[in-house]
Order: sequence, then C-alpha cells, then structure tokens
Amino acid sequence: MLSTTIKEATKEAHQQLEKKVVQKLKAIRSNQDYADLLRHFYAYFNHLEKAIAPFISADLLPDYAQRRNSSFLKSDIEALGGNIDNLPATSVPAITNSIQALGALYVMEGSIMGGSIIVQMLAKGGITEGVSFFSGYGPATGQMWGAFITVLNASAKNNNEEAIAVQTANDTFNHFAAVFAQAEQPVNG
Repeated sequence: MLSTTIKEATKEAHQQLEKKVVQKLKAIRSNQDYADLLRHFYAYFNHLEKAIAPFISADLLPDYAQRRNSSFLKSDIEALGGNIDNLPATSVPAITNSIQALGALYVMEGSIMGGSIIVQMLAKGGITEGVSFFSGYGPATGQMWGAFITVLNASAKNNNEEAIAVQTANDTFNHFAAVFAQAEQPVNG
C-alpha cells in the first residue's frame, strides 16, 4: 500500500523537518514568536496549496474543501496580533499531476496529525491562542486522515506512480525544511 511505502520512504526527510520545527517550538517565548513560526507554515502551505489546487478535485478527494488549509494559519497569525506581510521566501516541488499533488498533500495532512502534540507543547509555554490549524479536525482528525489515506492508496495504479508520490512527498518535506533553514541564516549587511 502506498501509505505504508510513503511513510517508510519519507522517514528521514520527515525527521529532519520535525527536528527543525521542534527546535523552533522550544524557542517560542511569546505570541509574537509563535506568530513568526506560523508565518513560515503559512508561506509554505499557501504556496504549496496553489501548486496542488489544479490537480485535486472533489471527484478525487470529496472532502478537500473541508480540509485544513493556509487560511486557518492566517487566522491564527492574526489572532496572535501578527500579519502575513513580508513572508519568508518559499519554493515547492513541481506538481504536474494528481499523484504528485497527493504526495505533497500527504505531508500537509500529516502535519495536522501531529498538531495535537504542538498544541500541548505551546500550552506548556503559556501559548493558548492561534491554535486552530494545529487543532486539526478535533475528534474527526483520525477519520479525516483515514479518508485521505484511502484516496491516496487507491490513486497510485502502479509502482511508477507510487515512486512519483514518494518522490514528491520527500521533495515536499525537504522544501518545507528549507523555509526554516533560511530563517537560521545570518543576514549580511
């Protein structure tokens, strides 16, 4: 099944991204710090959603319109007193078909699955606002993930399509990690 293959094949890229995000989460000391982290998520997710949109239809993923997206991140940023001006630069993998779009969406939907852990980490630091995106689908989070995985598994018709989805998921993780890496670069001037 593609869901099992993609999970195993993206483990290293997933861990590299997770390491960067957790490091950023641990450094949060204020709503402003948290809003800055969300700006990175927003910049990347918004860019990626635009690349995916032409290839995900209601016929392919019937509940796509109900899924968490960058508008939730924007609302969270604004709830924290931030804005989406001067966002970090992003790049996304080339998305030219529905298999690649689903590979990228695997990463986006997976970030929601881990959101409850992020909400708990933030709460320990006193941050309780701006968590709508990471709160996922509430009690329906597991059900929404299962519905996505069913579509993902049914969409790849052969080994070549599975390899394309895996490559796109790995590229998606790596491009996302790069958004955080550039934030760590010293500014010359």
